[in-house]
Amino acid sequence: MNAFGLVRVASATIRTSVGDPAANAREIAGVLGRTTACDVVLFPELCLTGYTCADLFYQPTLLRAALDALAAVVEANARKPRVVVIGLPLGVGPHLYNCAAVIDGSGLRGLVPKQHLPNYKEFYERRWFRPARGEEPAEVEVLGRAVPFGVDLLFQAEGAGQAGRDVTIGVEICEDLWLPIPPSASQALAGATILLNPSASNETIGKSGYRTDLVTGQSARCIAAYAYSGAGATESTTDLVFGGHCLIAENGRLLAESRRVGDGKPVERGSYWIEQDVDVARLTFLRRSEATFEHPVGPVRPYRRIPVVLASTEPTDLKRFVPATPFVPVDGPELNRRCAEIFEIQVAGLAKRVERLPAGTTLHLGVSGGLDSTLALLVAVKTLDLLGLDRKLLRGLTMPGFGTTGRTRANAIALMEHLGVSSETIDISELALQTFRELGHAPFGIDARGMDVAAFREALHELPEENRKDLTFENVQARLRTFLLMSRGFVVGTGDLSEMALGWSTYNADHMSMYNPNCSIPKTLVRFLVMYAAQHEFPAGPTRDTLTSIAETTISPELLPASRRGEILQATEDVLGPYELHDFFLYHAIRLGCPPEKILFLARFAEFSKPYPPELVRKTLRTFLSRFFAQQYKRSCVPDGPKVGTVSLSPRGDWRMPSDAEAAAWLRAVDEE
Repeated sequence: MNAFGLVRVASATIRTSVGDPAANAREIAGVLGRTTACDVVLFPELCLTGYTCADLFYQPTLLRAALDALAAVVEANARKPRVVVIGLPLGVGPHLYNCAAVIDGSGLRGLVPKQHLPNYKEFYERRWFRPARGEEPAEVEVLGRAVPFGVDLLFQAEGAGQAGRDVTIGVEICEDLWLPIPPSASQALAGATILLNPSASNETIGKSGYRTDLVTGQSARCIAAYAYSGAGATESTTDLVFGGHCLIAENGRLLAESRRVGDGKPVERGSYWIEQDVDVARLTFLRRSEATFEHPVGPVRPYRRIPVVLASTEPTDLKRFVPATPFVPVDGPELNRRCAEIFEIQVAGLAKRVERLPAGTTLHLGVSGGLDSTLALLVAVKTLDLLGLDRKLLRGLTMPGFGTTGRTRANAIALMEHLGVSSETIDISELALQTFRELGHAPFGIDARGMDVAAFREALHELPEENRKDLTFENVQARLRTFLLMSRGFVVGTGDLSEMALGWSTYNADHMSMYNPNCSIPKTLVRFLVMYAAQHEFPAGPTRDTLTSIAETTISPELLPASRRGEILQATEDVLGPYELHDFFLYHAIRLGCPPEKILFLARFAEFSKPYPPELVRKTLRTFLSRFFAQQYKRSCVPDGPKVGTVSLSPRGDWRMPSDAEAAAWLRAVDEE
């Protein structure tokens, strides 16, 4: 495992020779020889003998051969700092147990017996095996040494540095998972972060989907990684066919799935496996931050912790998909449902607030022709439709100023017309110029006294590029817009989650409203939803064309002077860095608690919309962290709004942070990485 808490897990199935443990040991050794970079390798239930040996399990010859095969696997794994789990039958006194052997580079570390034996329909395990009840001997002699034995074993990683302290492995076997409360639940509550299930599950129609749901669901309930290894098609087929289904899940997400019998492809009869890096550091963070996990109902079984050795490796590669836009729904069969769900949450939140207003109250929305106000406008229209109210109750106000371009103004007016809402335009240029005079402020050093708007615009066009910074010039325009909106009544906010994280708003201006349906929608998702609405909710025509134009417009607050030709010169991403990177940082830092050096590592493997030089990624991360800390005071007083995704920065809900916190430790980590 590496210093970022990433543990490489392999789930394998082998070509099984039923009743020939020596041949099976050779297959296992072959897989181990080709998975040398893995920290944990899981094999199926009873794989040393074959699951389908039936009454042959009674035969001493088979049991002795299984122990000899176990010794061969131990030797094949000798001196390798990894954990291997294989299934075998084991005689203990007068009883026979279905066991999972846990091996590391120093030898056999423990034996976990199966607790729940299926004995219905096609299964007859109680004919041969005894279920483990926790009353078994604590140790058994195997391969000439006393070995820990029981259902109370957890395996604690050693030798993997600080990150290894969070790696605790629990093992349950096949049917154990199918119980109302699987043993892995208790193991997780006791600290297990990686759960392993050696299994032999036959294939029947539709069973694979249910099995997958069990594995992913248990990984979610336990906030754990869960690996499942199923016996394959070379088991005996006297009455059953086994699928060779291997799965690796983490906290409710399926990371990898193998081939299996019935997947529509030619049946794989050789040994095969899947590999994934599971993020134990992420799981530990989530467990710490989700407090109910630490307060289980009922007693938790006491466990013995058995040390196992894992290697500490440098983080150089990654076997794990890292989404570049983690907030954006993945294209696929669920896309429409996910987008509809996002809109419906926003609409439901705004609808409740609107129905508490006096009948006939108008809603006011500043429509700039940009992404955020467009999404808020779409949500507001859907809300009025839901409540059966006239869309004319929504009054869109576009307020061009000194930075407004013809494209955004035209798009704003056109969109309001297409959607059938009331619209109005108030040019704030004269009000802003008067405010500068009253404040005694000379924008960009221009003495505006005695100038009219036309003369002032001409002076702005003459400004050199290096003299285009004036915060008062920007703030006055932003606050005038909010003043005009709020003077009229109930204001629907437009600011998004990315802007909230970066503090990219004017305090008590676009920062404020009466209700903000966009408050937990990050910028990458805002753009996606606008494009989605254009492509799926409006037939080809002017509304779609306008929405597409808005989605393709350069992101800008349009508060600094535009060019003489009316082009945007104030591109937000030129100042802050790409929003795609900021949203990536926001997700990994806030949702998953990743330190800066790990974020930089993960960013190397994300397929962004275009390649970003490492120095730009690092610079943008510094900007994100610096602004995130410095702008908390704005987040401490924001309007109500619905939580939509897994990240929210509401001071009343998900995020509580002192406004005076220092970013120094995080910034040092960026520089030292």
